[in-house]
Amino acid sequence: MNDDGVKPGNRVLDLFQGARLTPTQRRIAHSLVEHAAKAAYLSAAEVADLAGVSQPSVTRFAMALGYSGYPALRRELRSLTTTGPSEPVGQNAMQRAVHAETEHLRRLGEGLHDLDGVRVAARLLSESRPLPVLGLRAAAPLAAYFGYFAAKVFPDVRVLDTGGTGLLDRLDQARAAGAGAMLAIVLPRYPRESVEAVREAKASGLAVVAITDSAVSPAAESADVVLPAAVGTQLVFDLHTGPMAMAMVLLQAMCDAAPEPVQRRLEEFEATAARRHIFLA
Repeated sequence: MNDDGVKPGNRVLDLFQGARLTPTQRRIAHSLVEHAAKAAYLSAAEVADLAGVSQPSVTRFAMALGYSGYPALRRELRSLTTTGPSEPVGQNAMQRAVHAETEHLRRLGEGLHDLDGVRVAARLLSESRPLPVLGLRAAAPLAAYFGYFAAKVFPDVRVLDTGGTGLLDRLDQARAAGAGAMLAIVLPRYPRESVEAVREAKASGLAVVAITDSAVSPAAESADVVLPAAVGTQLVFDLHTGPMAMAMVLLQAMCDAAPEPVQRRLEEFEATAARRHIFLA
């Protein structure tokens, strides 16, 4: 762990945020994250052995990330795994975890300088009737949170937050009802059912937008658009501040993509809420 309390693997993971990687490249990225401190001092051939791929694949991987070759990527890995900002005096573990989340949000904000991916995702989802929103296990609360607000402005939002034999049936029903896209929120430890549902949705013709923790997530392989947001890992259970922020950014973009019907539905909701005295303030 570096001086700022962030694991080296988490710093390396940030290199791949937003990158569209092939399955082979994801294997390389996963190996670099899992063995961050060690990999920063390995040759391209040794990294290839570690990941079980060819040496040219490692070189192409580095170039896909914008580096001139693997040596340039290795220099970046060394800087990420051997240095870091000094830890503020007197910080306890809880403070470090929260401050790490602020760093995640800062990087997320920087990444949103380019909104192309968010806008494409928003267009796909805002046009889907109905709109299935998948989120199992740890992602279920976030799927429900997104679904609660999305349903105020988009008709027929269907939150798929329970697994089992009926999950794919509900997905089939949404597709038969006219759904054209699905939002999948897939967070570590990546439930098998979630990944399988993403693959099934894609195979059935749905466009898939994935909110997940990184571009090398298992959900990224079958997604049309990947919106990565890092997950905090310094406490016993993960912090999902980043994915929640990304979900709300996406919903805002969806509202921006269809301003007139969204405004009309918001006004209708406010009128209904006032008539029924739903809120105290």
